[in-house]
Amino acid sequence: MSDHIVLRTESLSIGYRRARRDAAVIASGLKFALRPGELVCLLGPNGAGKSTLMRTLARLQPALSGRIWLDERPLEELRPGQLARRLSVVLTDRVDVGAMSGFGLASLGRHPYTGWTGTLNESDERIVQWALHAVRADGLADRLIVEMSDGERQKILIARALAQEPSVMLLDEPTAFLDLPRRVEVMDLLRRLARENGQAVLLSTHDLDLALRNADRLWLLSADGALYDGAPEDLVLSGAFERVFSAEGVSFDRDRGSFHTREESCGLVLLRGEGAAAFWAGRALERIGYAVEEVAQDGRTNGPPLNGAAAADSRFAVRGRQGAVRPERRRPESNADSSVEGVSARGGAIGTVSVCVLDDRPSYMLKVAGGERKFATLDGLTAHLRRTGKGGEAHAKVD
Repeated sequence: MSDHIVLRTESLSIGYRRARRDAAVIASGLKFALRPGELVCLLGPNGAGKSTLMRTLARLQPALSGRIWLDERPLEELRPGQLARRLSVVLTDRVDVGAMSGFGLASLGRHPYTGWTGTLNESDERIVQWALHAVRADGLADRLIVEMSDGERQKILIARALAQEPSVMLLDEPTAFLDLPRRVEVMDLLRRLARENGQAVLLSTHDLDLALRNADRLWLLSADGALYDGAPEDLVLSGAFERVFSAEGVSFDRDRGSFHTREESCGLVLLRGEGAAAFWAGRALERIGYAVEEVAQDGRTNGPPLNGAAAADSRFAVRGRQGAVRPERRRPESNADSSVEGVSARGGAIGTVSVCVLDDRPSYMLKVAGGERKFATLDGLTAHLRRTGKGGEAHAKVD
């Protein structure tokens, strides 16, 4: 990744001008930059102005104030052909291209270079073929767009943008109509293109997990118009995610990088086990409303997974399921070395789930007051807990 800046803004205000009324300002004072070879994801709640920002950077609508520079030239001073050679755009709008082939649609990316005739020379054709190959769509060149799936069509649109040979690619929710495997594939494709071609790629998305895993940097645009710029991990640890996505009944868990509803727990379950089976057992128990406290091999409890507020009140760290250091909830000195028996004696847990894996086949032992019961699947375990009730030992007794 280069230190060179290909796109930057200064005191940028975005929004809409309205006849005989004051302009509707969505965000103001925005200052950020894009560098070659980096993938930047723009995230934010609905209505924050992500599409407005993308359209403003693409000069599809004017900025209310401030400046945008592209390759150190003011954006508004570039002629259309000059702009198209430097910046390409892929929007979410579905385009009716009739009976056009994949090669035909991708070749439209050469329009800034072919002149008014639109005739491709050998060099243009090689670039289009290269763009199709780069997005792994060689086999789609002769296929009609109307016969393609959403994922295949999106590849062709990215190939068209790539054929422009831009220094900056802007994509507004490129994975919006795709299933999960295709979303992963497109995000991986864009990250690879940024690395291999040295282009700056900016995309807006609602795929929080994919953005956290793939982006070099994130731009978090909040509902109040503030923009947070930084590495994904820095923005999570600083609490920016919690501020931007905070909403009634929903919070961001910085320890796990996921959202969850703020519901009162119906009870505490101790979890014994390691590896993937234990991890997903904890997820299943949390899904049906239980707080889960991990139990180490020596019998000590690691404490329940923390949200951001609890993490801020931490004093020391323990090892979580994946071996990563995470903060532990503050607890009284007298209970700092609590064992499973100590937790149960305090009345904090309604029971224990022990995970055992034999020949790659997990099983789950539920131990509550009154007895034990073994389950071959998490579906069986959670169905039993839902059927017998939640919130205390008396309601979770074994049949």
